[in-house]
Amino acid sequence: MRKIYKNLAKGDFNLSNESFYVTTPIYYVNDVPHIGHGYSTIIADTLARYKRLTDHNVLFLTGTDEHGQKVEKAARERGLSPQEHADLMVGPWKELWAKLEVSYDDFIRTTQERHVKAVQHIFQKLYEQGDIYKSFYEGWYCIHEETFYPESQLVEGCCPECGREVEWLKEESYFFKTSKYQNQLLEHIKKNPSFIQPDFRRNEVISFIEGGVQDISVSRTTFKWGIPVPFDSDHVIYVWFDALINYLSGCGFLIDEEKYRKFWPADVHVIGKDIIRFHAVIWPIMLMALGIELPKKILATGFWTLGGEKISKSKGIVIDPNRLIEEFGADAVRYFLLREISIGLDGEFTYEALVRRLNDDLANDLGNLVHRTVAMMIKYFNGEIPEAGELGQLEVSLKNEALELLQVVSESMERVDIREALVQIWRVVGRANKYIDEASPWVLAREGKIDHLKTVMRTLLETIRIIGILITPVMPDTARKIWEQLGQTNFASVTFKDARKWDGLVTGAVVKKAQPLFPRIELG
Repeated sequence: MRKIYKNLAKGDFNLSNESFYVTTPIYYVNDVPHIGHGYSTIIADTLARYKRLTDHNVLFLTGTDEHGQKVEKAARERGLSPQEHADLMVGPWKELWAKLEVSYDDFIRTTQERHVKAVQHIFQKLYEQGDIYKSFYEGWYCIHEETFYPESQLVEGCCPECGREVEWLKEESYFFKTSKYQNQLLEHIKKNPSFIQPDFRRNEVISFIEGGVQDISVSRTTFKWGIPVPFDSDHVIYVWFDALINYLSGCGFLIDEEKYRKFWPADVHVIGKDIIRFHAVIWPIMLMALGIELPKKILATGFWTLGGEKISKSKGIVIDPNRLIEEFGADAVRYFLLREISIGLDGEFTYEALVRRLNDDLANDLGNLVHRTVAMMIKYFNGEIPEAGELGQLEVSLKNEALELLQVVSESMERVDIREALVQIWRVVGRANKYIDEASPWVLAREGKIDHLKTVMRTLLETIRIIGILITPVMPDTARKIWEQLGQTNFASVTFKDARKWDGLVTGAVVKKAQPLFPRIELG
């Protein structure tokens, strides 16, 4: 990922107008979204928001995967055509992203003409250059995962992903010569350590490739709901081959050359670890065969588990994110998912853990800091933001910590270590709360030390302003509320560069009393 910071310690903060392209997996429309889908999408959204705040031109793509046997089967069970089923099922995804304040720029559907055109063009090209050929496929097939598995990967004769029964299939199929490019891919991965993250996933992919990559089946004849092979109407294109191409069709491939040149290659593909081989092996090999530059980073997230088992709609182990949002609010859910575990690791979801984060970090720490400060401003100065006098040692210490946040948060975000960025922000939140006790504004007011009191309150307000800016990518609604409570009116134009300066508040603006940002939750 491109670095955009130079010598921040000396105040040389360089914003960039470069392009940044981030994607989520496209999600299957055979069912409704669960919290695991929300997690990967929130990560991508946070990166997109961060890049916009650092003056990048951002394309954030998400969407739905609408072809394949599972979709055909789900539609048949509902008495609908596959297209009717897909059209109905897109709604819950878009509704959830709106509730979670997901700021996607484009929503790709694999049934859209722009995508179908790209898929057929690529299939035809690879066939004409000899990288796709016809043969027969025999193997164990899981209809739920729409994937063939070698017998060695089966678990007690069942699918290694969903645990359901597999069936033996033999059918005519077109194959893609993945084996032809395995050494080229292996060399690329070894030369580019950040291409697959985290590192232990990169090592897994290297080990897999070194074990030998087999040519893969890229068409089916046993069902019809898919993109037709352009030169053979008996075949439809395998859903995974089809779906991966969304990253190209979603950024203008074949239809908008200027957009395509601007945003490709993608900067980050955010995916789940269960689909890493498709994204870190098959997808790069497809691009190599086409002579197209590879994405810069493939970021594999871990799983959220419930009772020790992976949250999975195919297994019926789900947590409805809509319910969580209704109960706790979107920002609390976003914060919990990004703060609780580091990206790449698995995490156990419990309501107790979510409530603990909300109460401790959001209500007690951040919410209390803002609420106390605003209340004292109203009590001592009728809410009007004063000019600060000369800063004392305590004020200088807090000011320096607040101003240093920009560097450490930016460095963490550039590494896609969102959790560490939040840890650093909350370190300053804690320091500001401690400063209130140390400076004791109530004592200054009682003793009539108004000039010093003005300095203390202005120091707190400026610290909160910086915190509010830096939490924006993760908690956009909370950041807006903080800005409004500070009596500021230009939130839409705020960028990260505003966090590098002190005295950024409008003197004389009036802070606004409001309900606590995060009321405490009592566990039943």
